[in-house]
Amino acid sequence: MNTLKNITSAFWSPDIWLPPNITWEDIKPNSENKYADYQHLIFPVPMAFILLLMRYTLERNCFSPFGRSLGIKNTRTKIAPPNEILEKAYTSRKIKHKQILALAKQLDWSERQIERWLRLRRSQDKPSTLTKFCENSWRCSYYTYSFFYGLIILWNKPWLWDIKQCYRNYPYHSVSNDVWWYYMISMAFYWSLSISQFFDVKRKDFWQMFIHHIVTIVLLSFSWVANLTRIGSLVLLVHDSADIFLEVAKMAKYANYQKFCDFVFVIFTILWIVTRVGIFPFWIIYSTLIEAPKLVPMFPAYYVFNTLLCLLLILHLIWTYVIIKIAYNAFYAGQMEGDIRSNSSEDVSDASENNALVNNTTNYINKRSSRQKAH
Repeated sequence: MNTLKNITSAFWSPDIWLPPNITWEDIKPNSENKYADYQHLIFPVPMAFILLLMRYTLERNCFSPFGRSLGIKNTRTKIAPPNEILEKAYTSRKIKHKQILALAKQLDWSERQIERWLRLRRSQDKPSTLTKFCENSWRCSYYTYSFFYGLIILWNKPWLWDIKQCYRNYPYHSVSNDVWWYYMISMAFYWSLSISQFFDVKRKDFWQMFIHHIVTIVLLSFSWVANLTRIGSLVLLVHDSADIFLEVAKMAKYANYQKFCDFVFVIFTILWIVTRVGIFPFWIIYSTLIEAPKLVPMFPAYYVFNTLLCLLLILHLIWTYVIIKIAYNAFYAGQMEGDIRSNSSEDVSDASENNALVNNTTNYINKRSSRQKAH
């Protein structure tokens, strides 16, 4: 018991969390000053489940009907033909090339037909286009609310226009009610994403996104405990604007509004580079690394805070590379839209493979049935 008490006392030591010669009593919330209270960090957790309930309600009653009105269907166009052996192999383990060859020999299929069946089977586990549209609609709604709410409440705050105000007279910065809600709802949203990510559409950058959500939660929690809410609110504001257009671009793509999707994606790319690769490192991180030490004596928690900001920047740079790569490939793909011969031949090939899959599966079932009758 004493050991746990000592560990807790060492963890919450003001020497770690606050500037020199400042104690927790100095920034304890009172009737005159509403400083950030670390006990309030529990509120975003139940609020996250409220957001998940709101999301479910909106997806079912608003986003799904809206998607259907745009012609988005809730069905998958290609389904793998039923096959007992391949289904067992698919669900039991990750299939390697040697196993594909063995399955092809066992079923008297070609290697390409086995691989195509596996691709179709994997696609069955993916959510429908309407499901993805609803997910993006929810994210778009949140980012739109968060950005404009943050912009409205910070518009008359002095630190939006002079970032040095984030450090002057620190840590004696009161947290107004609007900033309190901004923080709590933002943390609740990222908690909800961390939970729902395991049930949402699985993406290639699953772990990058998961790390991003956790880093964001830890970053917000750190800034809240250390009363660095001013710089934290600026980080939130900078990060929401580009995400609105990313979600709109995805929604337009699922609704087959390709030209509108391309137009919005261009806006998103420009905003992303300006905010995540421009404003974030050269305004916010520059101020925390260069300007803050001139105004505030440094302390351990502040170094952790800066480390988290830099980790977030590294994730932004990785995604910037991916975004530019997508934009580059899309540009050159657009140059080849006039030559549709490869697309047509691919469609024919897909159709013939589908027929072959169905025929081979049917033949296999018939053979199996005849053997069972013979026995």
